[in-house]
Amino acid sequence: MQHRSSLIVLFAGTLFASASLMFVLQPLFGKLMLPLLGGSPAVWNTCMVFYQMLLFLGYLYAHFLSTRLDYKRQVQIHAGIILISLIALPVALPDNMIPPTDGNPTLWLVWTLFISIGLPFFVVSTTSPLIQKWFSHVGHHTSHDPYYLYAASNIGSLLALLSYPFIIEPNFGLATQRMTWSIGYIGLLALIAGCGWMFMRNYQVAEVASDAELEVAEEPDNEPSTLTKLHWLALAFVPSSLLLGLTNFVSTDIAAVPLLWIIPLTLYLFSFVLVFSRWADVIHRYSLILQPIVLLPFIAYSFINPAILPYWLDLSLHLAAFFLAVMVCHGELARNRPHTAYLTLFYLIMSFAGMLGGMFNTFVAPFIFQGIYEYPLMIVAALLLRPAVKVELNQQYKEWGIQAIFPVALFILGLTIYFSVSELGGYMDNIGTALIMLSGLTYAFRKQAVSLALLTGVIIFFIMGLRATMSNTIYQERTFFGVLSVRNSVLLNEQGKPEKYKEIFHGTTKHGAQRFAKGFETEPLTYYSRPGPMGQLFKEFDAVNEQWKVAAVGLGAGALACYAKPQQAWTFYEIDPVMVEIAQNPQYFSYLQRCTPKADMVVGDARLSLLAEPDQKFDLLMIDAFSSDSVPMHLLTQEAIQLYFSKLSQNGILAFHITNRHLDLKKVLANHAKELKYAALIQQFKPKQAQPLVVATDWFVFARDEASLAPLYKQGLGKWQKPALYFGMQPWTDDFSNIFSIWK
Repeated sequence: MQHRSSLIVLFAGTLFASASLMFVLQPLFGKLMLPLLGGSPAVWNTCMVFYQMLLFLGYLYAHFLSTRLDYKRQVQIHAGIILISLIALPVALPDNMIPPTDGNPTLWLVWTLFISIGLPFFVVSTTSPLIQKWFSHVGHHTSHDPYYLYAASNIGSLLALLSYPFIIEPNFGLATQRMTWSIGYIGLLALIAGCGWMFMRNYQVAEVASDAELEVAEEPDNEPSTLTKLHWLALAFVPSSLLLGLTNFVSTDIAAVPLLWIIPLTLYLFSFVLVFSRWADVIHRYSLILQPIVLLPFIAYSFINPAILPYWLDLSLHLAAFFLAVMVCHGELARNRPHTAYLTLFYLIMSFAGMLGGMFNTFVAPFIFQGIYEYPLMIVAALLLRPAVKVELNQQYKEWGIQAIFPVALFILGLTIYFSVSELGGYMDNIGTALIMLSGLTYAFRKQAVSLALLTGVIIFFIMGLRATMSNTIYQERTFFGVLSVRNSVLLNEQGKPEKYKEIFHGTTKHGAQRFAKGFETEPLTYYSRPGPMGQLFKEFDAVNEQWKVAAVGLGAGALACYAKPQQAWTFYEIDPVMVEIAQNPQYFSYLQRCTPKADMVVGDARLSLLAEPDQKFDLLMIDAFSSDSVPMHLLTQEAIQLYFSKLSQNGILAFHITNRHLDLKKVLANHAKELKYAALIQQFKPKQAQPLVVATDWFVFARDEASLAPLYKQGLGKWQKPALYFGMQPWTDDFSNIFSIWK
């Protein structure tokens, strides 16, 4: 047996480098693909499914190679695959790849990823199981249990994933990132070659020197049963589905905060580091203890009564519950890992289950669920996978745990009931309080997996159904771009009397509303009200020229359409065809039918669609395409601004809707105005007096010269002002953008 640390450094370093490259490539290509599909969270989830599919194929290849072929042939075939993969360098998107506009683009996205990075990603995905399997044959004194090398792989994944938004993205453009990744890939191939050389060299020595020893060392335990394999499958499937379900849920129903999608994946990877560490047994025991404790406030606050929590606290509860569920599942996986003879089979089943989980969320759930219901479903499934045996608490927990932890949980429950009763009032008080008390009972079933899971499921799905009923949702549709819903609501009108109206939501963010009372049917509301920036702009410029040709990127309920004059030509650009169907359906909204029945409607990404338009076609172009608070960055770059102006007449105006809870988009646009020498004004509008459905909103306008904006600035209509100058900020381009530079 060898005790050389150089072997560990080589093999662990190769795994670390491979995982790092894998998890830099994921956000890198996600960023390249997002602009083509409007920045939807589904783009990230679809990319994840593609990576899981390639990971499974890589693990399948590694399993076949290491179990069916001798060691020399393994190295020869892998070398051939590596050489073929070099034709994909440097990694880049194919030219002229345009997504479909008449259907779900999921399959198009998967195919584009495959032809762009399929070969190098496949090679990277084979590294973890293959290198560990090779290490088990090199005669090192730890070769009998190479699973600890998996921690090196996951640490590399974790560091790469976190370094991307904090180090790589703010300092390097996409072209530099792609070239650097390609060079790093060649470095990885050199490390794999080194591992292959050591594998062949030491495998031969081990065979000649100590065949008997090797035979004993390699004698496996009994082959895992079918039931054991199915258990592995379930333990890997649920966390994978839960990962994508949570990502979709928090981006849709809590806050579409940029970079929020990375947090669940970081926790998911970190769980592997912990469960394959030397402290795995202790960590697993405490994960089992903490899971039902965290579950109590999680159900009480995040599902029954989320309105009283700030979004960051609600998000923290979701992440804590997710992390503990994943820790329990992955802890059980690590605890039941097989002999090294079945190492590649173990990883193969894990990767297959991960792929199935991703495919369920991406290809199945959107077609069978109208909401993000796969997320709570997997919460219940994770509870069902808790160990069936009773968890023996250690002596310390027996002494102080019951006296301390359970009263704390009851205190949290008491606060929940207090806030519910004091803030909600009426009939819902009784239902909410009863449900919260019922959620408290879940703790009593902490040692009974089935009872805990079923009670949790009943509570969560009951309250989700109740909430859908109480919200007066009359239409809901889940698309690739999110969950769209139309709701009936009530306001107090100018006479103080209740009045019904309709509103449209993308996730939890309102995207428009319409009143149907006499005299208000064509009144633009919310961000587009007549007292607001857009009302001021149309009032001033319609007096100058009523023959405008107008384009709007982003449709919503269609409120902007009611600024149109009969002699004007209007064009709407909308990426989601379901949004068009809703806005054109008079059962929901009648803005388009009443105000611009002949307006052109172009479905697809606006920037790609505008390329096909004649130059100087429009007099006014409005960009209002930011779903929830996510930002299609490709609509905010210098190249995008230059494209917009090429489509505007000489005196044309470009207007951006930049209302956002998390990002200071005015910094990006002010920087463009300075760099490109355009005139610009900004208004951060706040209503002077309370008016129904007139809300605060921010708008930014550009023109080629100040004279074109003079009617707004000189009249002092609202509070139109010249934007501030922001020094030291690197301009956003198609190659570079930095979210952290504009974080509020």
